[in-house]
Amino acid sequence: MSPLHFKVADRPCELEQVHALNYRAFVEEIPQHPPDAERRRVDPFHGENIYLVALDGDRLVGMLCARDRRPFSLDRKLADLDAWLPAHRRLVELRLLVIERAYRHKQVLVGLLGLGTELRAATGWDLAVISATTRQTRLYAHIGCEPFGPLVGTPTALFQPMFLRLERFRVTARRLGLPSA
Repeated sequence: MSPLHFKVADRPCELEQVHALNYRAFVEEIPQHPPDAERRRVDPFHGENIYLVALDGDRLVGMLCARDRRPFSLDRKLADLDAWLPAHRRLVELRLLVIERAYRHKQVLVGLLGLGTELRAATGWDLAVISATTRQTRLYAHIGCEPFGPLVGTPTALFQPMFLRLERFRVTARRLGLPSA
C-alpha cells in the first residue's frame, strides 16, 4: 500500500472509479439498488456532487460526497425534512461515504473528514444531514452525528437520518487532530 492521497475528484478516471465504488457499495454490499451488467452506479445528483476521495496511487479506495443544493436525497425520503432539523444558516448533505474493505481503518476516514473541514471552511455550512446505513450508525455517532426521524429505505437497505452540527464536527476534528473546522 502506497501513501494515501486525499483530494476532490476532478479527473475522468477518478469519477469512473466513483461510479464503480458506488455500485459495489450500494448494489452489492448494501442492496439498495438492483444489479446491472455495467457494474456502475451513477448517482442521480452526480452533476452537483463534490466527491472527496482517498487514493492509493491511482486507485480510488474511499469517498465522501457533499452537495448543498435542494432537494437533497433525504428530502425525497423524509417528508418535511426541515421540521426535523435544528436551527442553521447553511445546510449541506453528506452522502455516499464508502471505503473499500481492505482500507477500512482510521487513516482513510480521518483523511476524508479532513477534506470535509476544508469544504466546511470553503462553503460555510453549519449543519450537515446524512442517511446513515443502519449497519454503521455507531460509526456515524462516533464522528458526532445525531439521529432524527424514522428509518428510511427498504427492509434490505435501511438508513437512519442523522444530522451533524458544526459544534460537534469541530469537537470531532479536534479529537482527530484535523485542521480547524
